[in-house]
Amino acid sequence: MRMIGKLYKGVSVLDERVVDVDDGEGTYQDRLEKCLLEVCRLLSVEVPLWLTKNTREYVRFRRTSFNADQFFNTVHFDRFEIRIIEE
Repeated sequence: MRMIGKLYKGVSVLDERVVDVDDGEGTYQDRLEKCLLEVCRLLSVEVPLWLTKNTREYVRFRRTSFNADQFFNTVHFDRFEIRIIEE
């Protein structure tokens, strides 16, 4: 599984990182969680609060975004987006 994470301020991309997790490691949910944790670590952001809307977006589009209010601490960006890169 390959995931890209991007931080946006307005329409500008502040930073982006790509992570890979071996598809043989655990369930799909385990790999998704591992990717999310790793991309957050690489972007130096805390793990956001995953809401029902994130699940709906992710199931439908294989991507979702998190607004600044989904983080417990103040953040320097407006939106954090994750997307699965199909190979």
